Amino acid sequence: MNSTTLYYVIIGILVFQFILETILDYLNEKKYNDPIPEELQDVFDAKAYKKSQEYKKTNYRFGVLTSTFSLALTLGFLLFGGFNFVDQFVHTSTNNSILQTLLFFGIILIGSDIITTPFSYYQTFTIEEKFGFNTSTPALFFKDKIKSWVMMSIVGGSILALIVWFFQWASTNFWIYTWVLISVFTLFMNLFYSKLIVPLFNKQNPLEEGTLKNKIKTYAQKVGFALNNIYIIDGSKRSTKANAYFSGFGKEKRVTLYDTLVNDLEEDEIVAVLAHEVGHYKRKHIIFNLISSIALTGFMLFILSLFINNPEVSLAIGVLKPSFHAALISFGILYSPISELTGLVMNSISRKFEYQADDYAKNTYAADPLISGLKKLSENSLSNLTPHPAYVFMHYSHPPLIKRIRNLKE
Repeated sequence: MNSTTLYYVIIGILVFQFILETILDYLNEKKYNDPIPEELQDVFDAKAYKKSQEYKKTNYRFGVLTSTFSLALTLGFLLFGGFNFVDQFVHTSTNNSILQTLLFFGIILIGSDIITTPFSYYQTFTIEEKFGFNTSTPALFFKDKIKSWVMMSIVGGSILALIVWFFQWASTNFWIYTWVLISVFTLFMNLFYSKLIVPLFNKQNPLEEGTLKNKIKTYAQKVGFALNNIYIIDGSKRSTKANAYFSGFGKEKRVTLYDTLVNDLEEDEIVAVLAHEVGHYKRKHIIFNLISSIALTGFMLFILSLFINNPEVSLAIGVLKPSFHAALISFGILYSPISELTGLVMNSISRKFEYQADDYAKNTYAADPLISGLKKLSENSLSNLTPHPAYVFMHYSHPPLIKRIRNLKE
């Protein structure tokens, strides 16, 4: 397949994905006015439900705008030689292929982020602000942005430089060494993300002694789950939305509770949410997801190795000279349909895992506090209680609230 054909395939993939997502968003939007299921009548009162509908519709309209802009930007870059312009610039700036790749992706990624920053700023300080979620400040917003760029440049740049070096040294076998590198990095981040990355953006403090900590420890001992690291994170510095997550393995495993979660939920509800997270650990879901992620990465890298030396793949995005970085951009778009399919499978498995974790919490703690906790979290985030099945199938990693509650009541 020559570069011209691949060029049109790339455009076709981008346009098809946009149309598919637009249709799914439209179908989902039409469900916003559906009556609330009987089991969820106590989630929203009339005023709160109206606010929830407004919030979802506002985000829907804004999503159409941002996705259209993103498509126009990408197509414009392809049609008017944007990738070639950047490629020519990096080739005149340095003869070192590693530096060329780093400079090329630095310009593309940071440049794209700068262009779309007004959208994320509007999302945070207009939409989220209007509906009472935003607690961030413009100074914090831009501070986060700069930190992200620096971290991406240092960590992402180092990994990318090693990948290019592997390619120069091992040719098409580079994928094996790259796979090992990314696998080690993934394991490392799973172990130490909370210790190394989170503190750059948030403060974490050990949960203070008290009834909540005692209840958590009592539950952990009951199910044989060694848990010495329980932290509270200051999520309220950016948003009123609540969350909790589990990270690490062995001695490094920890539970992190957002301060908003602690403020919004009763202690029994927090323990029930924690029991759900413990369920993921006990059912080996975290191990499965980690192994699956590493396996899928290996598969993608192997496929990449089959095409990386084909000059037509590089030329498909409009550059005049084949290169590793141009081939990566082109391959990334060409591979996206496969990525969508694997994503569908992983989402389906993830939804089953959520039921299993809910069952674990129900059987080892109690169903009622988990149900009431989930309802409060949905109310406080103005979540969609009536999503379209097709949208759920394509995008949801968790079952809709109504299905989780019905499962918990069985």
